[in-house]
Amino acid sequence: MTTALQPSLPSQPVLRLRLAPHGALPRAIDGAWWPRSYDLLAELPRLLAGLPRAWGHITSVTVNGAMWSAVPGRMLVSNQVVRLRRTLTASAPHTVVLLAPGRGRWDLLVVPPDTTEQAAVPLMAAAAGGHG
Repeated sequence: MTTALQPSLPSQPVLRLRLAPHGALPRAIDGAWWPRSYDLLAELPRLLAGLPRAWGHITSVTVNGAMWSAVPGRMLVSNQVVRLRRTLTASAPHTVVLLAPGRGRWDLLVVPPDTTEQAAVPLMAAAAGGHG
């Protein structure tokens, strides 16, 4: 009897996300996300799937429109509609704002995908309130 080898399934890349510890005081930045590409339609579902359950269902996401290749008005993520808003505000060019009704708002620093690991790691640590 021969055994056929099963083709290996493509593995999902590890989500590059660092969150600040939950505290009593609000923070300007709640952590950092380092996506692998500028394709929001590919990257956003991975981000939302990796967030803490305590954050609830994210229904609205605001991104910098100049950074991402395409930003539709909404997208379906895990069978739920997420509204996407685009801003060109110069005050927050590298952030993503996540909103969950009744749960809160979280602002994440977005480390550009083409950033080297040597530069990205300290940025993410600083955004999460830690050190290198």
